[in-house]
Amino acid sequence: MQKWFNTAGPCKDDIHYMLPSIERLPEIKQLIAQENYFVIHAPRQVGKTTAMISLAKELTDSGQYVSVMLSLEVGAVFSHDPDAAERAILDEWQDAIKFYLPKELQPNDGIQGESGRQIGSFLSAWAQCSPRPLVVFLDEIDALSDQTLVSVLRQIRSGFPRRPHGFPQSLALVGMRDVRDYKFASGGSNRLNSSSPFNIKVRSFTLSNFTLEDVRKLYQQHTDATGQIFTPEAVDLAFHLTQGQPWLVNAIAKEIVEYIAKDPAIPITPELVNQAKEILIKRQDTHLDSLAERLREQRVRAIVQPILSGLELEDTPEDDRRYLLDLGLVVRSQEGGLKIANPIYQEVVPRVLSQGTQDSLPMIQPSWLNADGSLNVQVLLDAFLAFWRQHGEPLFKSTPYPEIAPHLVMMAFLHRVANGGGTLEREYAIGSGRMDICLRYGKVTLGMELKVWADGRSNPLNEGLQQLDNYLSGLGLETGWLVIFDRRKGLPPISDRTTTESTTSPAGRKITVIRG
Repeated sequence: MQKWFNTAGPCKDDIHYMLPSIERLPEIKQLIAQENYFVIHAPRQVGKTTAMISLAKELTDSGQYVSVMLSLEVGAVFSHDPDAAERAILDEWQDAIKFYLPKELQPNDGIQGESGRQIGSFLSAWAQCSPRPLVVFLDEIDALSDQTLVSVLRQIRSGFPRRPHGFPQSLALVGMRDVRDYKFASGGSNRLNSSSPFNIKVRSFTLSNFTLEDVRKLYQQHTDATGQIFTPEAVDLAFHLTQGQPWLVNAIAKEIVEYIAKDPAIPITPELVNQAKEILIKRQDTHLDSLAERLREQRVRAIVQPILSGLELEDTPEDDRRYLLDLGLVVRSQEGGLKIANPIYQEVVPRVLSQGTQDSLPMIQPSWLNADGSLNVQVLLDAFLAFWRQHGEPLFKSTPYPEIAPHLVMMAFLHRVANGGGTLEREYAIGSGRMDICLRYGKVTLGMELKVWADGRSNPLNEGLQQLDNYLSGLGLETGWLVIFDRRKGLPPISDRTTTESTTSPAGRKITVIRG
């Protein structure tokens, strides 16, 4: 049977390329044997549900346990009505159990408890009549909130001492976040902020991204099935761009083999991987779109804004930093500090944040193109300066992150340029004091560095020239732009203070300095 790369919902081993789930969760079997309750949290679309379904089947097929993955999501609409939520959840569970388990391992029909403890009564009765120890994975736990969430957690905690004969031997809560971050108040503005009322968990751990070797194995399945080769360089680039994020790994391969290079005789090269990456970023499928929605949350903004600008992270609650880590939006870098999780997200985040500004841009004729369609860098500079003097400051109000409004307005302008047939790449990191941008248009590559001059800080010119030297060296360029956004108080309007000058960097490169 033909198989496919999957980007929608749980994988099915008969039609999808997939990796063995237990290899990504090596500790679980030991936790189950020790009769532990635990939490598995990871961002959306990294394979949690696929892993739980697969692992439950493996445990059941071993003959040692009865195991099943059950969802709590249908109870989400009844956040203030635990009774209604329990009825909906149990109805859903009955259907799932009949689908996943043979008749002899299913619980008796009609198990019901008193109002407010139907979940606990069901699990208790099933554990007592089960021919083997019961292991349950409760998916989408963080879809619940308020009274319903607390009721379910308390029922599980109440039954915990009676395991394994009077309650599941082992139980896992599966969701995007750890227990402390589950929503409690209406609207999700407050959180439990502790493991209570689920202080019985022995561990919380996350489902890791694919390793480079995992990506090789996954892509090799397609090669074995079709003969279509992923070159080693293409696999390396796919891993670099995604950092092993499973949805992205699958999405890049799916875009290539189903749309860009459908002929199996065509080898998959880095050029095709880059082409797929650009399509995904521009299209912003559900995965990337849902990630982008988080950027408007205040606790996300407080961390992402300094990352984009390269400034130091101010005092932020540990829970907020953990929240972004749990979402998979940021990671802790080996060099120290937080950074956006992978190069694709690094492109998506500023693109999304500058989208409102892009939509607010006035009509701009592409005067920066020569008659043959090539990019004229000097004319582009003149066009940008004219745009910046007239429209820069008014457009600041169109940006959702006011502290980096100049960055977003400039990127909106550059996106207008790149949309004519080029690409825009960015590099930024918390505490670096800069954002680097590379505009590629045909045979022309333009490297630039964005710096901020804030109150209480020294002129960033010299530091910027040194940093730009390093960036241009990596691009193999001898010229570039250094853009200094002067954000000090009491200055004249941008239209009056925007200037340019030519200077030489410490390494002897010709640099155009733009101040505005």
